[in-house]
Amino acid sequence: MFRLFLGCVTAIALTAPATAQVLGGPATVDEYWGIGREQLKERLKDVKPARARNVILLVGDGMGISTITAARIFEKQQKTKAAGFAEFGEENSLSFERFPHLAMVKTYNTNAQVPDSAGTASAFNTGIKTKIGMIGMRQDQTPETCATPAEFPRNMAEIAKGQGMAVGVVTTTRITHATPAAVYAHVPSRNWEARDRSWPEMQRSNACTDIASQLVAFAPGGGLDVVLGGGRARFVPIDAGGTRDDGRDLRDEWKKRFPAGSYVEEAGTFRALSASGKGPVLGLFNDDHISYRADRDPAVEPSLPEMASFAVRRLQATGKPFYLMVEAGRIDHAHHATNPYRALDETVELSDTVAALQKLVGPDTLILVTADHSHVFTIAGYPERGNDILGYIKPVGGGESRTGLTPEGFALDDRGVPMTTLGYQNGPFEGRIGQTVLSRQLPPTDKNYLANKLHGLDSETHGGEDVALFAVGPGSALVSGVIEQNTIFHIMAQALGWK
Repeated sequence: MFRLFLGCVTAIALTAPATAQVLGGPATVDEYWGIGREQLKERLKDVKPARARNVILLVGDGMGISTITAARIFEKQQKTKAAGFAEFGEENSLSFERFPHLAMVKTYNTNAQVPDSAGTASAFNTGIKTKIGMIGMRQDQTPETCATPAEFPRNMAEIAKGQGMAVGVVTTTRITHATPAAVYAHVPSRNWEARDRSWPEMQRSNACTDIASQLVAFAPGGGLDVVLGGGRARFVPIDAGGTRDDGRDLRDEWKKRFPAGSYVEEAGTFRALSASGKGPVLGLFNDDHISYRADRDPAVEPSLPEMASFAVRRLQATGKPFYLMVEAGRIDHAHHATNPYRALDETVELSDTVAALQKLVGPDTLILVTADHSHVFTIAGYPERGNDILGYIKPVGGGESRTGLTPEGFALDDRGVPMTTLGYQNGPFEGRIGQTVLSRQLPPTDKNYLANKLHGLDSETHGGEDVALFAVGPGSALVSGVIEQNTIFHIMAQALGWK
């Protein structure tokens, strides 16, 4: 069935404003390009085309459906606890859940039933699916392809800059991590964040360049306009406290390339920047990932709403249309550690970010909120309405549990252990967040609680079920039904009038 679409690619006529052709090139030989165009064509039959000036794509890394459900309950319960009273929470909605349009998205990679962030982020940034671990490359390409970069599928940043748009990337992870890297980079392995001691020997003599180098050298349209996140060590040589073994300090290279730009490393310096100023901005606020909100020192690191809001205002100040991708990347990391509190708190921060951005943009901006993949995170056990989402299960009506109750009325499993509402199918039985040890011995409402799981692994895995895509603004009516993940690219392209 997939091959059927290949022959149809050139025959598909899409309704769009009359502009020069900007799509096409190496990606169009891929079967998933045809699938994406076909799914877009089907939706255009029932939707009047609407033109967006700007597109903002917000990605909750690892934010599956169960995470969204638990986070909406968590948000309301945490707010009411802080106010000194309790409400149920199930009736709550996160900001983006109020968007008018919704689709379900298939996340698999071309060689993986359960995906990773590299292949999934590449899908919505290039319009085609690819293999697990690859960023911005077709599924049939190899490291040797580095010698012929013209064969790479073009990504959103390259196309947008070629159309005279401004482009920004904001994340709470390393800016060279898989999801943000997919906006601007092309590498056969997501691990090639920096030229360091892990760099494969076979690649040291060929044309492949690391992700951090590609960010600084990004050529189309004069370079990226706003880049904010963590990962400073990938830009710094070993003898200066970084990870690079090639002696290059990419911070200095960036400043030399952009003498009118602003490079910042501290929250205070960042907040002193004018959002209406001119010139590109690069902010690297941590050697590694930006700290979780629950652990973050606001005097040292800015929040995701702060960074994203600044990016929007700075991009608006260019006077150009813009594409901005914002990632709440640490949802994923907390899930890998089987730490529900931080996973849900990071999801709520994403919701806060969406709400903040909605106040800054007008009706000419398409806003999309999605996840790259899910996690093996479950909500279970027949707890009563309003049960603490982080807590032990109190059965509906205080009724008997088949395996008994604790004196406090919590349900027991068949080993006589109290059960929590939230759990994981697999994951570590010991873990830590930075220097903080996570523990199963803590109350489940504690932010350092290590949740229950069925199978022991050193890191919890992704989940393979579909994720949600929420949309508002011009072109959002194209978001419907069940779509391939790469179709998100084609929806954005259609909204921007790209042909």
